[in-house]
Amino acid sequence: MKKILISFFLFAVVSIVFTSSAYAFTNVNLTTQEDSEAVQEDSATEQMMESSSEDTSANFTQEIKKRFIEGGPSFMGIVLICLILGLAISIERIIYLNLSTTDTDKLTSEVEAALKSGGVEAAKEVCRNTKGPVASIFYQGLDRSKDGVDSAEKAVIAYGGVQMGQLEKNVSWISLFIALAPMLGFMGTVIGMINAFDKIEAAGDMQPSLVAGGIKIALLTTVFGLIVAIILQVFYNYIVAKIDSIVNDMEDSSITLIDILSSYKK
Repeated sequence: MKKILISFFLFAVVSIVFTSSAYAFTNVNLTTQEDSEAVQEDSATEQMMESSSEDTSANFTQEIKKRFIEGGPSFMGIVLICLILGLAISIERIIYLNLSTTDTDKLTSEVEAALKSGGVEAAKEVCRNTKGPVASIFYQGLDRSKDGVDSAEKAVIAYGGVQMGQLEKNVSWISLFIALAPMLGFMGTVIGMINAFDKIEAAGDMQPSLVAGGIKIALLTTVFGLIVAIILQVFYNYIVAKIDSIVNDMEDSSITLIDILSSYKK
């Protein structure tokens, strides 16, 4: 009897252990399956979001092309030319102005140190090896310093005007395109309205379908003209601010150079 009870007890223990192991294994499998399903769902969601963003971008581009074609090639083409030329000049000016930017404090310190150690020729060599309008103005002032401080000051002022003209080169074209683009859009608006009224006059009846096309073309040309003007205006303001910053540096550095030359001559 005792053996039977011991055998029954051992069988119960083995059954409990086996049941617990099977339950744990089932939970692990379920957890793994749920994790894999969650990963698949996340991957599918990301793919849907990427495809949605691509579709949105494609739809936006197609809508722009559609509206551009509906606006008519005559005025829309001219407005597009204004945008292309304005952007080309703006990018060229931005690159030129960024290359013309100089660390004036560092240049002034180097020129002053070279002037004290090696004289005018050493200071001119520093300016010759430095890019930018400030270095060019310094070079002209140092080159005329042998004739006196007054002569150097006149050279700095004169050459500063030349450098300012180089900085402002072609900027007036950007302002022209800013004014021209919306004007062309308004002209397209007026012509579209005239065509709409011509259709009404020819039909002898005020039907919405007759005037809708002309009014839509009129509005599209105006919208695109204003968009071009806004884009170019942003670039124009940045360029003007950059020019003002460089000109201020030129003026401050020129005053500093004259003071350095005055101290050197003494």
